[in-house]
Amino acid sequence: MDSADQFRFTHIPHPAPVSVAQRTELLANPGFGRVFTDHMAVVRYKEGQGWHNPTIEARAPIALDPAAAVLHYAQEIFEGMKAYRAADGGVVMFRPDANARRFRQSAERMAMADVPEALFLEAVRELVKTDRDWIPSGESASLYLRPFMIANEAFLGVKPSSEYLFIVIASPVGAYFSGGAVSVWVSEDYTRAAPGGTGAAKCGGNYAASLLAQREAKNQKCDQVLFLDAAEHRWIEEMGGMNIFFVMDDGTLVTPPLGGTILPGITRDALLTLARDKGLTVREEGYSIDQCYEDAASGRLKEAFACGTAAVVTSIGRFRGHRGEIVIGAGNGADPVTEGLREALIGIQRGQRPDPYGWVQRVD
Repeated sequence: MDSADQFRFTHIPHPAPVSVAQRTELLANPGFGRVFTDHMAVVRYKEGQGWHNPTIEARAPIALDPAAAVLHYAQEIFEGMKAYRAADGGVVMFRPDANARRFRQSAERMAMADVPEALFLEAVRELVKTDRDWIPSGESASLYLRPFMIANEAFLGVKPSSEYLFIVIASPVGAYFSGGAVSVWVSEDYTRAAPGGTGAAKCGGNYAASLLAQREAKNQKCDQVLFLDAAEHRWIEEMGGMNIFFVMDDGTLVTPPLGGTILPGITRDALLTLARDKGLTVREEGYSIDQCYEDAASGRLKEAFACGTAAVVTSIGRFRGHRGEIVIGAGNGADPVTEGLREALIGIQRGQRPDPYGWVQRVD
């Protein structure tokens, strides 16, 4: 039953798509997450009926009852993934099957309806095929895809919803950061997740909880925020939407273990594989903020970088917090291990390098 044939999408033509001239103008400098394509994929779920009526239709506002469960109890999950212009001019996606699996895991944690992987993948592919002309060209450009699911049953009792909307929208994007190494504020007053919580699920509440700390980071002239563990405020976990890696003077990579409080990043997982295949020693283990400061001062810590679908791989130049500021390496992003991993990853994503892992899937 879980097959693409079961989920054939009906295409409803857009009555007034963006003109070619206007689209070209928008794609010249799309920014990040502010420009959207003409269409969206929509599938509905109702208890007893299952997933039904899959359509590709004009992107438009969603009609919700004021008592819809998502507005009151935050039953909502999402994914972030990208489609690229490949070196040969075709269209590819990077590890969409991994996004489909993580989406199901998030749904389970949030007591939401299960979205079969075949449905997830078909929705994404059909939208990319329909709006492929929106995929921008350029090294940092891509089509960012946002699959999400919301609970839309109208009720005010605290229970899992019996109705859901699964939707995919798309946004042509450029680079997430403007370039160079980023600065990071170490949050010691706020935490992102706790054991037994929703830290490993990709749900909106995790990001809402990070916004106050992110605002604090901006007030401190930093680009991003770093969260520590909830119990001791000692162990480094992840950033405001990205995983984190450290490179030691012997070339060893260190990254915090997942353990249920950290989102299992797909970019993180790919980098672990690439690093090991490059012969680098990789350790997934606890790394304290005190040790980080000590290692930066002694020179043992040579590089640090953030990674995620939006940011890809971004060098960290400095950490700042209540205990002062440290500079990582030269502080300017000229980091050989980080850059080598970034080039290897991007090369595979865009079809410029061989893909021995089967990560890249063609859409056309």
